[in-house]
Amino acid sequence: MTEPREVAEQSEEIVEGLYHWYIHNAAIGGAMSSSHALVSGDDCVFVDPVRLADDALAALPRPGAVVLTARCHQRAAWRYRRELGAEVWLPVDATAADEEPDRRYGEGDTLPGGLVAVRTPGPEWPHYSFLRVAEPAVLFCSDLVSHESGGVLHFIPPEYHEDPAETRRSVERLLELPFAMLCFDHGAPLLDGPQEALRRLLATS
Repeated sequence: MTEPREVAEQSEEIVEGLYHWYIHNAAIGGAMSSSHALVSGDDCVFVDPVRLADDALAALPRPGAVVLTARCHQRAAWRYRRELGAEVWLPVDATAADEEPDRRYGEGDTLPGGLVAVRTPGPEWPHYSFLRVAEPAVLFCSDLVSHESGGVLHFIPPEYHEDPAETRRSVERLLELPFAMLCFDHGAPLLDGPQEALRRLLATS
């Protein structure tokens, strides 16, 4: 997928060491495309990054890795490999990307930042979410659901998914994981009651 043309002007530290930034992506009708960074000391990992303005980027440690939940979230990954030397990680079973990744991962693998790859099919088979088990435990949920505001979640429209029924089953399986915060590829992080929000989504959709 071509890198979006929009640039996020700033990032926000959600909790210590977890940053969020976003754009309104014209390529998907102006919907929010969100990105995150995990920072621990001088170590930094970008998750599905859209481009961040240079001054805001300079305020973060240089990322050692860019981890992608799916091929469709390449976004600014290759830019940050060229400019910053970050290694790009892509699912082992993903189809050909714009460039060849440095590393591949599969289900259950541990990625930089202590992220564990959790297969969450529905959008496509090579589609993953990431769980950070260290406190505070964070689940990075890719293209299953979106978060617009007020803790209300929505399934990504079914026309964008290979198997919407499998998407629902993936969300049900997320509730088996231990996490205190929920981060999205499309929406602001949810810090309060993420499991309850997922249960409401399943009960009302």
